[in-house]
Amino acid sequence: MIFLDFPSTSFSKSIAEKHGYDELIIRRWERIFGRENTEKLIAGMERVPRYIRINTLKAEEDEVLRRLEKRAFEIVKTEVDYCYEVKEEPYSIGATPEYLMGYYYVMDKSSCIPPLALEPEPSDLVVDFASSPGGKTTMIAQLMRNRGKIIAIEGKRERIQALIDNLHRMGVLNCITIHMNSAEFWKTGIKADKILLDAPCTGEGIIHKDPSRKTSKSLEDIKFCSTLQTALLESAIKTLKVGGCLVYSTCSLTPEENEFVVNWALERFEIHLEKIKYGEPALTEVAGIKLNSEIKRARRFYPHIHRCSGFFVAKIIKDGNQVRETSSSK
Repeated sequence: MIFLDFPSTSFSKSIAEKHGYDELIIRRWERIFGRENTEKLIAGMERVPRYIRINTLKAEEDEVLRRLEKRAFEIVKTEVDYCYEVKEEPYSIGATPEYLMGYYYVMDKSSCIPPLALEPEPSDLVVDFASSPGGKTTMIAQLMRNRGKIIAIEGKRERIQALIDNLHRMGVLNCITIHMNSAEFWKTGIKADKILLDAPCTGEGIIHKDPSRKTSKSLEDIKFCSTLQTALLESAIKTLKVGGCLVYSTCSLTPEENEFVVNWALERFEIHLEKIKYGEPALTEVAGIKLNSEIKRARRFYPHIHRCSGFFVAKIIKDGNQVRETSSSK
């Protein structure tokens, strides 16, 4: 795996100082996205609105909208199914009776894309490889109409209770939770129809939610996350049935956690990518490094373009069980 770093420039130094970023992030964005887009990205990161995802397991969309409008919230439909932008918020959208009853989940627009791309069916066995706090897991259950089976895996014990609480609040009945390392799940022998891997990442795309990420992540953090992501992705591909669908996503903007990870998988496994309805095509060339052209079928989401968290989503179909011989495996 290649990890990118570039020399500092007067632009990266001045922009980093002006906006309170670690200069490493800015000089990388400058080379990957260009100066103009870097400035737009920084500005867009400060203006990401709040969104909710209406939970049709508990209530019809019109009913939820009517209830919130009576409470003086202004809610506007987005281009993404079940997702609404909160335009006016007289008090916290997470403090209404409707929220507590599970009528909706406070959830970024970009986070709704992976479950929609997965297209789970009511007859499927779905495994969520990194499930807490449960926004995407509960959306998968919603799309399955509480039928079929979901296995929700969480590797950190302290995060399990939040997952269970949200499953209960949102009325999910077709899910079991497991505390384990998803990188080892393939050893169980369970074969899934669909898998969601919303991988742990450095979170560059959610700086608007957590400004500490402007300065808290280093190149070593990117390396650590990329290594973890490849291990999780390998386990997921091994767990998937031939012909099954795997959605890989992160809330990171770094190619090493996104395109490079998927490129590694394309080189090693019998898989292909399918197009996703929303977003911008993923990068097929990064700082002169050319990647598999199929990666353009994956999608990126940018705060300044899509008014949401920075996100990456790839829809992977498993074609066979053979592991391809690569230069790294010879």
